This record gives sequence, C-alpha cells and structure tokens, in this order.
Amino acid sequence: MHTRANLVLYAALAANLGIGIAKFVAAGITGSSSMLTEGVHSFVDSGNQVLLLYGQRRAAQPADDAHPFGYGRELYFWAFVVAILIFAIGAGVSIYEGYRHIRAPAALSDPVVDYAVLGIAAVLEGGSWIVAVREFATGKGDFGWWQAVRRSKDPAGFIVLFEDSAALFGLAVAAVGVWASHYFADPRIDGIASIVIGTVLALVAMLLAREAKGLLIGERADPAVIARVRAIVDGYPGITAVNHVRTIHTAPTSIFVAISADFVDSMTMGDGERLIETIETALKNAEPMLASIYIRPERREDAVATAPGRDGS
Repeated sequence: MHTRANLVLYAALAANLGIGIAKFVAAGITGSSSMLTEGVHSFVDSGNQVLLLYGQRRAAQPADDAHPFGYGRELYFWAFVVAILIFAIGAGVSIYEGYRHIRAPAALSDPVVDYAVLGIAAVLEGGSWIVAVREFATGKGDFGWWQAVRRSKDPAGFIVLFEDSAALFGLAVAAVGVWASHYFADPRIDGIASIVIGTVLALVAMLLAREAKGLLIGERADPAVIARVRAIVDGYPGITAVNHVRTIHTAPTSIFVAISADFVDSMTMGDGERLIETIETALKNAEPMLASIYIRPERREDAVATAPGRDGS
C-alpha cells in the first residue's frame, strides 16, 4: 500500500510543480486572477504532497519505548495538516484574490498564453489523476468510491485523488473564466471564477479534514476483519464465549486488537497461557495487519456491557 501511495504522491508532486510555475508565468503575462489562483492551488498541492511523503517516512519508524505501538498515526496527523492548508491557503487565497479582482478589475491581455498553459496543465494534471484513480481502484475492492474513501485507513491515496479532481475542476472553471472575461469584455468574471475555485477547495478541505480527523482520533478495523477475529477465537473448544473484540488502526496497515473471552472454568493457568499463544499465532497468520494482540480471560457475566457496535464487535 505504501509503495502505491508513494507512486501517487510522486506523480502528483512532479505534475504540480511544473504546472504551478507555468501558471504563475501565465498570470504575470496576462493578469488573469483565476490563473494566479490556479498557480497558488498547484503550489499548495505540491507542498501537501511533500508533507504526506514526510508523514509516510515518519510513520515507517519502528516502535520504541516512547511509542510502543509505533509512529503510524503520524501520517494521519500530517493528513489533517494538509486538509487545513488546503482550506487556509488554497481556498483562502483563491477567494481573496477573486474578491480583489472584482473590486479592482484589471484589463486582460491576449488570453492565448492562458489557454496554452491551461491545456498543458490539463494534460499533466489528468495524467496524475489517472494514476491516482487506478491506484485507488486497485485497493477499493468491491466497494463504491465514496464507501471506499470512508473505509480507507491510508489517507495519502484518497487525498491526492480529491486534490487532483479539484484541480481538474479548477482548470475548467479557470478556462471558462478567462474566455467569458474576454467574450463579455468584463474582467470581473475572471475574479468570480477565482472565487468559485476557492469555494470548491474549501469544500474539499472540509471533507478531507473530517476523514483525517476520524483516522487521527482512532478508527476500528474493517468489520470483516473483526468478524474473522471473533470466528477464529470462538472456534477453540477452550473458549465458551467471545465477549467483545475491540480494534483500532495504529497505522494504515497495523491494527491493535483487544479481545475479551470466557475460558472454560476447569482450564488451568498453564493451559490458558498455551491456548492464548495458539490463538495469537492463528490470528496473526489469518490477519497479518494484527500487529498487537491482547486477549483477556473474562467471565461472560463479568464482562462490561456495551451498546451494540460500540466495542467494534
């Protein structure tokens, strides 16, 4: 998963750096507000990809005494920072620039440069978007796109997918804004296009922030994984009942699981320890993402009652 995510990030970074420089040059030549906004958008996206790559590297650090479950959730922190940057810088600058251009419109020069840069940007951004779509589709399985985003525990892939989708939409809006400004001889339209782009970025940022927040505070494993864990534990004759299975992702491919199970009353402590070791081995073989397993022997009647779904069972 990390290899595929890094491929998506490097592809997006290369595209955005080149596109951003071209957009700023075009904005300087033509005075287009929406083109300047698109340049800011591309450079913000480039910075975001650098932060996500940094988060990937930090998350790969091994566990230590200070962080016994590893650093995997650091990626979730940087994903949240990326969402904030899109909102604060990408959307904020776009809306402000559009407002400024409406209040003090400047005559536009020949739009040929704008159209040329937008066309090149669309090709490069489209290539990055295709890579992101293909890689995300590879990992989403039979789930729908939105459902796959909600269930995903690796934010790098879907963040780039949303960024590239917003970028392509922004290029279309910028092209319409440049054309309409010249066709109607009203440069304020270009400013309106900039505000539209900023509004879309703000919506995307809020969506990404919500998803990143859920990962940051801790999300359970896939229900299918939880069901498989429960079935494996419940399948041993020494277990009379599985009280609950609680999970949390400590990284995109790392899960901590805590299991409360009722053991046969006649079982000795030594037999119980050996059974727990056997169960742990079976669970790790069946679900390699289970990095940490905690099994607690607990009488069913003494288990803490929880509302359905609250324990991840």
